[in-house]
Amino acid sequence: MAVIVWIVEDTWPACVDAARAHAPDGAEIVLLHVTGQEIPGTGHGAFAGLLGRGHPERDPGTRMEQLAATLGRQLLAAAAARLDRPCTQVERSGRVEREVVDAAEGAELLIVPRDGDRSRLGPKSLGPPARFVVDHAPCPVLLIWPGPVPGIADIPPPPPHPPHHP
Repeated sequence: MAVIVWIVEDTWPACVDAARAHAPDGAEIVLLHVTGQEIPGTGHGAFAGLLGRGHPERDPGTRMEQLAATLGRQLLAAAAARLDRPCTQVERSGRVEREVVDAAEGAELLIVPRDGDRSRLGPKSLGPPARFVVDHAPCPVLLIWPGPVPGIADIPPPPPHPPHHP
C-alpha cells in the first residue's frame, strides 16, 4: 500500500500524525513537498522587465528557487523525523495542485491538509489547491484538520424551502 502525505509549510505536522495513525504497518509512505513556481516566476519577471537582462547571476528569481528548494528539503527532513518510520521523501516543483494529483497516481491513499479558513466548518475550509486535489485525486483522500476542529454550531441553518404541494 502506498500512502502519499502532502507536506505543506504550516500544516505538515497534522498530516504526518495522520499517516502515523492511519497508514498500516508495512505501507510505503511517501512524503511529498511541492514548491510552487509563482513567487520565483515573479522574481524572474521583475528582473527581466525592470532590472535588465545583462547579469543573469543577479536574477532574484534564481535565489528564490534555491531558498524554496532548501525549505522543501528541511520540511521533508522534519516530517520524516516526526514520522519515525521508513519513508521516501519527494520534492517536486510546478503547479502545486497538479503535482500533488500526479504524484498520487497509483497510490492507495492521499493525505491532504485543509488549506483554507480553519475557523469554521464548510467549503471555505478548503483553499483552491486542496479543492483541486480533492476533486481530482486518483485515489481515496484523507482530509486533515491541521488544528482543532471547529464545532458544528457554526453550520448555517438549512435554506428555507417552500411548502410542498402535491
